[in-house]
Amino acid sequence: MNNTFEFFNIRSVNFKNELFAGLTVAMTMIPESLSFAILAGLPPLTGLYAAFLMGLVTAIFGGRPGMVSGGAGATIVVLMALAASHGIDYLFAAVILAGILQFFVGLFKWGKFVRLIPQPVMYGFLNGLAIIIFMAQVVQFKASNGTDMVWMSGSTLYIMGGLTLLTMLIVIGFPRITKAVPASLIAILVVFGLVSLLGIETKKVVDIASVSGSLPHFHLPNIPWSWDTLQLIFPYSLVMAGVGLVESLLTLNMVDEITASKGNANRESIAQGLANAINGFFGGMGGCAMVAQTLVNLNAGARTRLSAFIGAMTILLIILVGAPFIEQIPMAALVGVMMMVAIGTFQWVSFRIINKFPKPDIFVGILVAGITVLLHNLALAVLVGVVVSALVFAWDNAKRIRARKYVDLEGIKHYEIYGPLFFGSTANFLDKFDIQEDPDHIIVDFKESRVVDMSAVDALNKITERYASRQKKVELWHLSEDCRSLLKNATGIAVVNIKDDPTYQVMPGK
Repeated sequence: MNNTFEFFNIRSVNFKNELFAGLTVAMTMIPESLSFAILAGLPPLTGLYAAFLMGLVTAIFGGRPGMVSGGAGATIVVLMALAASHGIDYLFAAVILAGILQFFVGLFKWGKFVRLIPQPVMYGFLNGLAIIIFMAQVVQFKASNGTDMVWMSGSTLYIMGGLTLLTMLIVIGFPRITKAVPASLIAILVVFGLVSLLGIETKKVVDIASVSGSLPHFHLPNIPWSWDTLQLIFPYSLVMAGVGLVESLLTLNMVDEITASKGNANRESIAQGLANAINGFFGGMGGCAMVAQTLVNLNAGARTRLSAFIGAMTILLIILVGAPFIEQIPMAALVGVMMMVAIGTFQWVSFRIINKFPKPDIFVGILVAGITVLLHNLALAVLVGVVVSALVFAWDNAKRIRARKYVDLEGIKHYEIYGPLFFGSTANFLDKFDIQEDPDHIIVDFKESRVVDMSAVDALNKITERYASRQKKVELWHLSEDCRSLLKNATGIAVVNIKDDPTYQVMPGK
């Protein structure tokens, strides 16, 4: 699946699955894109343009067939304050700059660093996202009373709830009849037909916003192109680029697991950057990969780029000519589909294996989910999760450094070091030595250890200086060449053994 245009390879495409999946994705993406745009105080069409442009560009150039991108709330939330204080043109400029930053991340092949995200962080990310998706649907049970949005009550609530429940039951039950057509698309059509035939009064897409418009056109943001402007928008762009890439690359990993195939993180980063830059020039609010719509796509049987391409073109067609039809779709049908997606996204297996996980991993998973739900900041949640996981890892490894001690027949004391020597383990390492009582000749053997960073090199310098101050000879065995060169007093203590010495690189200090 490395060919950009592999959806034109007829032998590898199930056209029926891809067509139905693309249509279903479009149906579920429209209300979400509209809601995000309205939430950010933007014209509704900026959300639809983002859904079309992100979907189209990433479908063609992205690194993960089967993945769907669009106008995502995770990215637009970052820019809301900028749009409110300086206007929509500054938002478009920030989206362009964010796209450029994402493009360079892919170009310099930094996308691979998403592999550093541990599994507990993934669980927390997906569980938090599932809760966000579900709660976003609950908000749809509000209606306008003329001045404010208030919770539905009485018959309005019962009808909305009943239609939502019917949608969910169809999504659950229809696959038992046949999987030839996506259950979510059938659910939307059934509820739409029921409401139309019986004349049921309920909340519809048109009650959120109109979806009709024209083709997106090129627009250069009307802002001063100056250093001051760059200073203003750069922090927003940097955060948006980070949020977008984290969500996109985590979604890519999720699709990799579901499809048992391998995506290209760097290529996806380039595609996300290109799509966002185009968004900024053509009136879209920008975005990233959409986890919910990607799951809808995969559950419908899509496995190539064609479904995302069809979804994007369907959105454009709806903007141009299909608005009167789409605007009459009951929100209950779309809410029911998205609620089922949220239920499917939640990692229920994490409850079953919670007793088998180490306690720090459980804490990290809950922490990431909590930050995701409370702050809606996916990048911050993942960053905190990775940092906490790294600190836990460092602490565990710091406790693992050991020293096997013995005195040979010649009266030389040997310290055979086991475990990594790095900033976290240097204190324990120094405590292993009995400088006062040791004989005049000491050998410290690192054959089963590794000197990782400059803190470790500094610890070696300290221990050799302490022995030297008592006129005791120290030999350090099995150090890498760069490690020997970093030791201040290497001559006479760092013994070279060409055959056995390792060749790793010591991580430089900051």
